Amino acid sequence: MQRNTLKIACIGEAMIEMITNPDASTAQLGVAGDSMNTAIYLKRSLPAEHQVSFVSMVGQDSLSDRIVNFIAAEGVNTDLLKRHPTKLPGLYSISTNNEGERSFSYWRNASAARSMFSSSHGLNLAELDGFDFVFASAISLAILPQTDLDKLFQWVAEFRSKGGRFIFDSNYRPALWSSTQVARREIEKAWRCCDIALPSIDDEMALFGDTNEEAVLARMTQYGIKCGVMKRSDRGPVDLSDQHMDFPNYPKAKTVIDTTAAGDSFNGGFLATFLTTNDTGTAAKHGHDLACRVVAHRGAIIPK
Repeated sequence: MQRNTLKIACIGEAMIEMITNPDASTAQLGVAGDSMNTAIYLKRSLPAEHQVSFVSMVGQDSLSDRIVNFIAAEGVNTDLLKRHPTKLPGLYSISTNNEGERSFSYWRNASAARSMFSSSHGLNLAELDGFDFVFASAISLAILPQTDLDKLFQWVAEFRSKGGRFIFDSNYRPALWSSTQVARREIEKAWRCCDIALPSIDDEMALFGDTNEEAVLARMTQYGIKCGVMKRSDRGPVDLSDQHMDFPNYPKAKTVIDTTAAGDSFNGGFLATFLTTNDTGTAAKHGHDLACRVVAHRGAIIPK
């Protein structure tokens, strides 16, 4: 289902981000979360007439106000960003080494986002029925209780039967899952029902034990995936259609300060082009170029 003005929903968790200095004595506060990052970069990259909404739950405290205001200032619709009367948003700290690689500490086990579909103050999945595309990641899945996850997959099946399209990104974080087996089961479900796949090779190999790129591609084919690209860091993406084409002209990033949101920004740049042109090669190039710009800055969201 596609029309002149697209409506895209991104489901996930927005958290308060603390970027610490090397000795952790001070920190810069920001707002981040993988699906939220994708929503922002998607909105920035799309023509203005298209709508991107962020779907989640935060609290009614001042830090939650900061999250909502930050997202709204990016032009992302917040009508489905619900407010819980007592729960708070998640919090995480991030530090980077000299190569730009990250380490994280999280405080999110009781975050409001975990009850976005189960709280009486949360979202009714029917509110997503009017969208053309719905995006989620493995982090979106991992934070949900199993009963809510089951409801989400049931809704996705109905949504697709009516012409909607489901987009999925791997983004595997082991600490968020009760076990590797549960993560494999639920993430495989998502791959088998997605219309546009955006896996990362490192995540897939870590979770499913694939020994090389060919094994990952073979498994994606076995799931029935025929649309999307697989992210391969600075090597650039590979096509997930039957051709498995490598796309040319992927220069490495000249400066790498912080790899936070590299994959999320790729998603936003890729989807903005692909959903409006259906050109996988051009979309992949746009996603890669945007990710190269993002990793040259600290934090998830770079200045406009």
